[in-house]
Amino acid sequence: MKIISEDACFGGVQGVYSHKSDACNCDMTFGLFLPEQAKTAKVPVLWYLSGLTCTHENAMVKAGAQAWAAARGMALIFPDTSPRGDGVADDDDFALGQGAGFYVNATQDPWKPHYRMWDYVADELPALVMAEFALEVDRQAITGHSMGGHGALTLGMTRPEQYKSVSAFAPLANPSGSDWGKAQFSAYLGDDRQAWQAHDASILMRERGHPQPVLVDQGASDQFLNLLQPEKLAEAMAARRQPGVFRMQPGYNHSYFFVASFMRDHVDFHADALGL
Repeated sequence: MKIISEDACFGGVQGVYSHKSDACNCDMTFGLFLPEQAKTAKVPVLWYLSGLTCTHENAMVKAGAQAWAAARGMALIFPDTSPRGDGVADDDDFALGQGAGFYVNATQDPWKPHYRMWDYVADELPALVMAEFALEVDRQAITGHSMGGHGALTLGMTRPEQYKSVSAFAPLANPSGSDWGKAQFSAYLGDDRQAWQAHDASILMRERGHPQPVLVDQGASDQFLNLLQPEKLAEAMAARRQPGVFRMQPGYNHSYFFVASFMRDHVDFHADALGL
């Protein structure tokens, strides 16, 4: 693992690191905030998955999460959104290829040699950071925005034993039924719609939900509402009678101003769930 930068931040350290990823078959970069409490003991972890076109850096510098995480003694991890580099497949469409990994394991060419973001986020990166830093493997939570909200919900519901709590900001709620999803799932996973359903938050919510309450915030003035399809997730939560809260926030759009406005609520939600 290579240290790219480490900066003092709210009494702790905001670091950026790179490493060789076996899952993605390339070098990957991630951000990690360690609160002051990590100097003397292991701390719980909140994973933040970013959306289309983002890197590890967007939420790290725009979401304002470190102040709230520091106050509760929680680490934050900001993975990248896809594999990158020479030889990694890409596409002119911003919603496919580099910057748009969709947190799935691709089974189709030319994507499958590198695009294994599910394995990277769920298995490889946790194993690395747990071995290198003062983090509690048994107290992990997950959140994300847009495409990252889709990833947080699908990972959280599929692996509730790993992610003790799950939340999302403006998640891509029904990708198997949206133009943000159908083309990408077809490219990455092929035409087997059964494989798509394993990565559709609304379908997973109806089928299994999460054993703990779920928090979802959606901007009511989001310019991408027709693509995100939040009503599908809200309907699935109601049909399952999933404990939790789905909030439509008046006046907010899809930007990081929206994310930053409700970040404290999400950090506190996860901190409470993790017993902080």
